[in-house]
Amino acid sequence: MLDRGQNRVPGLTAAGLSFLHEARETLRQADHAIATARDTAAGRRGLLRLGYVGSALYGRLPDTIRAFRNARPHVRLELREATTGRQIAGLRDRSLDAGVVIAPIAQTAGIELHDFDQDTLCIALPSDHHLADKDDLCLADIADEDFVLWPMVEGRGFHLQVIRLCAEAGFVPRVTQEAHGMHDVLSLVAVGVGVSVVPKSMQRFQPDQVAYRSIAAAGATFPLCLAVLEPSPAVTAFMEIAS
Repeated sequence: MLDRGQNRVPGLTAAGLSFLHEARETLRQADHAIATARDTAAGRRGLLRLGYVGSALYGRLPDTIRAFRNARPHVRLELREATTGRQIAGLRDRSLDAGVVIAPIAQTAGIELHDFDQDTLCIALPSDHHLADKDDLCLADIADEDFVLWPMVEGRGFHLQVIRLCAEAGFVPRVTQEAHGMHDVLSLVAVGVGVSVVPKSMQRFQPDQVAYRSIAAAGATFPLCLAVLEPSPAVTAFMEIAS
């Protein structure tokens, strides 16, 4: 790979120049790989697949996402709306890294729950419903209405909280339609399929078609938690910003 030439001063042949270029490129790639590995270990690079319940978008989650993007611009953030039940399944099959869920949850073995936000339940009914303008509306007033709720398997703790509040008001809700996700529930309420009990933060969703009324009963509040199974450096960085 050396060419001494006529003056006997050694130089590189074409093969030598090619080898030098490849060697320098290999060193550059090695340096880049080392830097990337260090950044990933520190949570400055990588992938974060974050699930969330629909109502979380109306709380502090958007500001937390914005702060995380600003602090960790090289971490790719994949956001997926899903019910609590589906997020727990996603954590267990490793298709999600973390999730904003409604607590409590069943089968928590190995899953850590960290306080993230808080919300309150409220009544949701079609805006043209005959009870929509009732000032002192309470749960007992909708005892004879058809309900739209989500399957218990999608959020057992939240589902049972709604059932318990209705029981305390003296009735068992007549569920005539199930829907997966809070946006689906409220979309069905909007077209008159039934009434529901939903997070109060959702009252910004279709306010012209859905009437939202507060529930004064004790026990109407509930926590949203950040659920993680095996926190990666990126998840740890998100948790620090979310705390």
